[in-house]
Amino acid sequence: MDSSAEHWDPALTRLLASLKEVQSGGEDVAFLSELLQSKQLHALVQVHNKIVAKGKDDKFYPILSNAMQVTLEVFELLHEVVTVSKEYGELLSLLQKPHFQAILCTHDAVAQKDYYPHLPDIPPELDDEEETVKIVQLVKSDEPLGATIKTDEETGKIVIARVMHGGAADRSGLIHAGDEVIEVNGISVENKTPADVLSILQSSEGTITFKLVPSFGKGGSRESKVRVRALFNYNSSEDPYIPCKEAGLDFKKGDVLHIVSQDDAYWWQARREGDRVMRAGLIPSRALQEGRIIHERQTDPQTLEGKPALCSSSNSNSDCGPKTPCSPTPTATALLPCKSTPKVKKVIYDITENDDFDREIIPTYEEVARLYPRPGMVRPIVLVGAPGVGRNELRRRLIATDPEKYVTPIPFTSRPPKASEQNGKDYMFVSREKMEQDIGYGKFIEHGEYKGNLYGTSEESVESIINSGRVCVLSPHWQALKMLRTPRLRPYIVFIRPPPLERLVETRTAANARSSFDKESSRAFTENEFSEMVRSSNRINFLYGYMFDDEIVNEDLAGALSQLLKVVWRVQSEPLWVPASWVQ
Repeated sequence: MDSSAEHWDPALTRLLASLKEVQSGGEDVAFLSELLQSKQLHALVQVHNKIVAKGKDDKFYPILSNAMQVTLEVFELLHEVVTVSKEYGELLSLLQKPHFQAILCTHDAVAQKDYYPHLPDIPPELDDEEETVKIVQLVKSDEPLGATIKTDEETGKIVIARVMHGGAADRSGLIHAGDEVIEVNGISVENKTPADVLSILQSSEGTITFKLVPSFGKGGSRESKVRVRALFNYNSSEDPYIPCKEAGLDFKKGDVLHIVSQDDAYWWQARREGDRVMRAGLIPSRALQEGRIIHERQTDPQTLEGKPALCSSSNSNSDCGPKTPCSPTPTATALLPCKSTPKVKKVIYDITENDDFDREIIPTYEEVARLYPRPGMVRPIVLVGAPGVGRNELRRRLIATDPEKYVTPIPFTSRPPKASEQNGKDYMFVSREKMEQDIGYGKFIEHGEYKGNLYGTSEESVESIINSGRVCVLSPHWQALKMLRTPRLRPYIVFIRPPPLERLVETRTAANARSSFDKESSRAFTENEFSEMVRSSNRINFLYGYMFDDEIVNEDLAGALSQLLKVVWRVQSEPLWVPASWVQ
């Protein structure tokens, strides 16, 4: 900080001192620090303080509000002077300069507070039966105009169906949903269809002029601040029932979307978070997408085995009101230039899979907010995946990189200890009665029975690691996610996926990998086990994919571990999107 900082505004100085106390923050803190030390910001604060101070001091109020009138009177008096001197000539010349007179006029306008916009007077004799019409001109460019039109079912007239937030029509502030279209470029739209109007627009060049009857029943809607994570893929060009393909917003599973409008029950307006394009696009609403997925599952049972639901059927869309399931809406147009195989492995922590419950969860969007890393807040790392995919080996290798930092909870068991085992180191040995009681109280995030003995991981053991400031690393059965993914634990869940079947066989054979499906002997994976690994992975992703924060394809352990280390570093150092309830 240079010597000029001694004269800085005290508030800026205190803010900068507080910022330096932040232990971590990455680029955000560095940016704020540089901003607070900039001379430009300091100069702006000084100007602001002087303006505020002057506004509170009576002596800065204008003495006159008619300085120009006084000047004219002085000018007339000067003309009456008989003796002409040098000073007389200079004063006369100064009073006649246009820049000086403009300054005086501006002074009077400010003194009289005559700087607000003036609206024209309402005509005294306005026929109440006359229809108010507004003329709107927009310049045609490569950017869509950002509005859709439809035929009103009751009147048969062409009206504005919606205005896209941030688009050209929205920025003009002159076109609103519900406005009736009378003419486009001087051509009447009476008895025309939305497609006819679109044809007129496509053939237009330069300025496009709309004659509209304004809708007084609806005002402009305020932009929402809701952010959601998309839990499915969407391609508007493949959706036959979107009101306007050109207005659609494509996104992928995991993208964070800024929902700017939920006024329409079936089609929301959204932007991808971070996009520089301010014009919003259309996406299916939560209700519409849920209806599509339900319809897909009822008509195609394969979706229940992990096949993703398609965005190919629609309940309806609001431009024409609800229809029968999957019925298209022909009237909305854009204003554009606008088998399952038997299980092979007996898993220790395997619990009864509640497929009927899990498949009823229909993930579409999840409201999210940013969670900023801070001292004392450590998020557990949870690795989930199909049996045999290598998540336990990845957990062991991650812990081996820094055993003081990365820790896994000690499991509980009801079996007696072996001669070589220590209580509290290998297992937490408790009675079966005690463990059954704690399971009943919901104290275990996962539990199961193997060879007549209970095993499990307690929530308290996970919290103990988190409170110690270390990173808890877990590789639970996938159904434990329902107990783990809570605002108290705030886990970061990484899905460990196998590569495609051919590549899976190739890599595991080359690495001489031993099957984890057989606890009694050491042998290679069988062909059925490889197929089961892929099938199970797809099924896990279908049922629980909406909970995953990241995904790593375990093609080889070294590469997967490298990716995992990068993920863990990001979780500890960067602000990340989490369910909104976790930060409230």
